[in-house]
Amino acid sequence: MQYVSTRGHQPLGTFTDVLLSGLAPDGGLAMPERISTFSAAELERLRELPYVELAYEVMHPFISDIPEDDLRELLRRTYRAEVFGSEDITPLTALGDSGLYLLELSNGPSLAFKDMAMQFLGHAFEYVLEREDRRVNILGATSGDTGSAAEYAMLGKERVNVFMLSPQGRMSRFQQAQMYSLDEPNIFNIAVAGVFDDCQDLVKAVNADAEFKARYDIGAVNSINWGRVLAQAVYYFKGYFALNLPAGAEADFCVPSGNFGNVFAGYLAREMGLPVGRLIVASNENSVLHEFFSGGVYHVWPAERVAVTSSPSMDIGKASNFERFLYLMADADAGQVGTWWEEVAAGRPVDLRESAHWAAVQASGFAAGRSSHADRLATIRRVDTDFGRLIDPHTADGVLVGESFKRPGVPMVCLETALPAKFAETVREAVGREPARPARFAGIEERPRHFTELPNDAEALKAFIAEKLGEWGQ
Repeated sequence: MQYVSTRGHQPLGTFTDVLLSGLAPDGGLAMPERISTFSAAELERLRELPYVELAYEVMHPFISDIPEDDLRELLRRTYRAEVFGSEDITPLTALGDSGLYLLELSNGPSLAFKDMAMQFLGHAFEYVLEREDRRVNILGATSGDTGSAAEYAMLGKERVNVFMLSPQGRMSRFQQAQMYSLDEPNIFNIAVAGVFDDCQDLVKAVNADAEFKARYDIGAVNSINWGRVLAQAVYYFKGYFALNLPAGAEADFCVPSGNFGNVFAGYLAREMGLPVGRLIVASNENSVLHEFFSGGVYHVWPAERVAVTSSPSMDIGKASNFERFLYLMADADAGQVGTWWEEVAAGRPVDLRESAHWAAVQASGFAAGRSSHADRLATIRRVDTDFGRLIDPHTADGVLVGESFKRPGVPMVCLETALPAKFAETVREAVGREPARPARFAGIEERPRHFTELPNDAEALKAFIAEKLGEWGQ
């Protein structure tokens, strides 16, 4: 399987090439030249497979440059009960007889759904770097959960350094402590004076400097990394099969979303043949995606418009993976996508309302909703009271919006994105008690913190990276 950029048809290479490279040279994102599909009969064959075998069947058509036995071994090392808490890896829990379900994705090392893909990336990076006798320096941006998931996945990886940008003062206390308490020689936490979108733009600016990127072997683990999207598609298959529906029956999925990577993985699963009826995008007050799916206009929000909310991992005004979706809506017309993103770069909206592309969006199965802080508190309280289940504020966004789009007779699977312990302040406000947390995180907020403050400036960031890698002798 070869990969191309969303903005140009020049080949980007195979899976391991795009795994390590981050952005394409033209600024676009890696996409497979075609999407492999399963027939109805093939889907039935997948139904009873354990997670590791299911992951292999879903992922291997897109990975032609890792031998079959090696890929199976990477997946066995990734999806273990010791890491994710059960043999199911992603248990599905019914919320009473409401027709709503929680797909549990947050039982991994960092207590967030990002672990589902990041743990695979950690093993895959190590495998490829050993094979090619290389090092890589990961530059990432996080609104809260990607950072800790990436850092936990890369702990002890001798050929990987992690430079992780986060918006100063805009994560929960637990999220900050989870990242900043790490004192490891290959982990560099950087608090940027700005919002998440500023961090994301800095990552893109460094990637756009081809000479710097090549000199310092810069790679990416953000949701722009195709390996993450592909690994995330697996749990949509697992969640669907756990419903035990008749062959071909539809299920809907509601996904709390800011950067569009998690829900795009669901669309990939749908395109592969999984009977996903609707994909519901749940937003908080930062409703860029809701605006688009409701009205057909994608307008990036400036930093000053992005609100600080109680579901901070979704405090995003620029959805990086959205480009992949529009690439498919344009029938893989990279020239059209390039034109759209020139508009985005100029601060102008992408308006599809009068185009044939809007009809494709409307036929894609997507819908969107949004919620407020008060909505989240009420939903956390109600789910706790009615179903005996404590959820975090991002998952509450998903449950609330999922309920509003529930179709009679069609299961609505809401993706759990983090455990409530990561957002104890909001959960305590909702239900008046502390959420449980794993013993290994007891008192984490009081541990010493290790991070560097930097301005929102690409040259300052490049100087910091060069200085640290100079100390490493790289």
